[in-house]
Amino acid sequence: MFRAFNLRRSAQSLLQQCSSKPTSLPNVEALKTLTTSLQNPFNPSPNPNWIRSFCSSPNSIPASDAEIRKYLGYFVLLLGCGIGTYYSFPFSEDAKHKKATLFRYAPLPEDLHTVSNWSGTHEVQTRVFLQPENMEELEKIVKDANEKKQKIRPVGSGLSPNGIGLQRGGMVSLALMDNILHVDKEKKTVTVQAGIRVQQLVDGIKEHGLTLQNFASIREQQIGGIMQVGAHGTGARLPPMDEQVISMKLVTPTKGTIEISKEKDPELFYLARCGLGGLGVVAEVTIQCVERHELVEHTFVSNINEIKKNHKKLLSKNRHVKYLWIPYTDTVVVVTCNPVSGWRGPPKYKPKYGMHEALQHLHDLYQESLKKYGSLGAATEVSGNNDPGINVLSFTELRDKLLAFDPLNKEHVMKVNQAEAEFWKKSEGYRVGWSDEILGFDCGGQQWVSETCFPAGTLAEPNMKDLEFIEKLRQLIETEEIPAPAPIEQRWTARSKSLMSPASSTGEDDIFSWVGIIMYLPTTDARQRKEITEEFFSYRHLTQSRLWDEYSAYEHWAKIEVPKDKEEFAAQLKKRFPHEAVPKDKEELAALQARLRKRFPVDEYNKVRRELDPNKILSNAKLEKLFPLSESS
Repeated sequence: MFRAFNLRRSAQSLLQQCSSKPTSLPNVEALKTLTTSLQNPFNPSPNPNWIRSFCSSPNSIPASDAEIRKYLGYFVLLLGCGIGTYYSFPFSEDAKHKKATLFRYAPLPEDLHTVSNWSGTHEVQTRVFLQPENMEELEKIVKDANEKKQKIRPVGSGLSPNGIGLQRGGMVSLALMDNILHVDKEKKTVTVQAGIRVQQLVDGIKEHGLTLQNFASIREQQIGGIMQVGAHGTGARLPPMDEQVISMKLVTPTKGTIEISKEKDPELFYLARCGLGGLGVVAEVTIQCVERHELVEHTFVSNINEIKKNHKKLLSKNRHVKYLWIPYTDTVVVVTCNPVSGWRGPPKYKPKYGMHEALQHLHDLYQESLKKYGSLGAATEVSGNNDPGINVLSFTELRDKLLAFDPLNKEHVMKVNQAEAEFWKKSEGYRVGWSDEILGFDCGGQQWVSETCFPAGTLAEPNMKDLEFIEKLRQLIETEEIPAPAPIEQRWTARSKSLMSPASSTGEDDIFSWVGIIMYLPTTDARQRKEITEEFFSYRHLTQSRLWDEYSAYEHWAKIEVPKDKEEFAAQLKKRFPHEAVPKDKEELAALQARLRKRFPVDEYNKVRRELDPNKILSNAKLEKLFPLSESS
């Protein structure tokens, strides 16, 4: 409209000049007509003679052909500017959703799929999201994609904190391939399609008296995904989840469907069992199960001195054990699980406190926080003022609401942690149930997580490096005043023979400790989530620079983050920790790639990737940065 307004002013100026000089070339009446037309450039009934009048006048010298063409050119220019202005401005708020029109925003495609991980920390939009229903459809999808060089990154249920399965170019999900194909009660094995979820599998084989040997914290993962990223449960005698897989069918771009096991192509099997989805689409897996059994869970509160005295015994005598460390307190929560048979029946134990009493400190802190923060607290966005339903919330839901008041205020986070420590002290006791019920763990709401795995000696001779790691981590948190919420979760597993597993080892008795640090995302406020994210990555960077190399710690594949453009993060880190050295992005990425080469057979992995997926249709940016393919790979 601004351009049309200027043109209108120019025409009016020309009209004034013509009015003061009757002998000038343009016809005054014609100019008046031109000005009126500019006010409504799309008059459906324009006067066809106005151009002729504009170019000639009975009181003027006859115009030459050149002059006529010149003024015709002016008219066409004015008309074009008017049309362009009309169709370009203004844009209504929903213009991008309207049908595409000349000079207007293009609409969003109707077939655009938005896919994010569970915590909402990673998200992509893609037009290609394929869900085959059977093996034949999957094989055709992989074959066609390879011929067209179309990306179809395998994606699971989206629970990975780092979105390792996401790919903007295209994804393939096996969510519709979720059947149990065969159960062998004698051998205690089950063959399933890789899209089946853990809970669905467990429910399906319980009637056969079978269950999985171990579990991760959550039951919603797809079997293919939980195995490909090296997920794990806890128990120094029990390996990560991938070690339960004894054979698998892999749909590859170049060789089609191949079946591999430790007897049939063992080299590829041990490489692909924890293959990060880069060697083929895992279609079917055969899993070694165990008899279904009940467990007795014992939860009690201890401290670092007591843990040091009893650590070796806790690891060797308990089938499952984990520690939940509470920052800024002396409290460590110990959770052990053992078969009921070992207890000669369930223990007779009556808890001292009910759930309401255990949550009392959290409820009190919530009321205190409401008085302090009022409507200014971020928690009001989540729960509302003086939420009448606060008494029905679970422990983790209540913790989220408390943290949301002021998640980056160290003093407030310390109060929340202290209230959590009191909750656990009043929650000590025993619980009996089936293994798949007992081994689950409510991890809380949306969150950022960094989990590392490092060697901890052998089962017979733990090297105590795991407790040393925790002590230094706790000191780091307190010295740098990090608003670290609880818990710092520590678990153990036996080794894995999968070459790409963070717990990979040739030593049969080797054990590994897994330590996870966390920051919750308790609100939907974009500004606050951004601030929490920056603080978390500062926290993670400090643990990386101070601890990882010293203890040979490597991140869980579902939680590893790739360095990217982070000028803003570097500035924030320098402001937060002025003494901390911040490497440049390229240097940090190169350092990460070098670290991975020290721990994993990267060249062998890349060689097989090139053979099975030369067009990199199963890859994504994360995989390419972690394991760049060189010409010699």
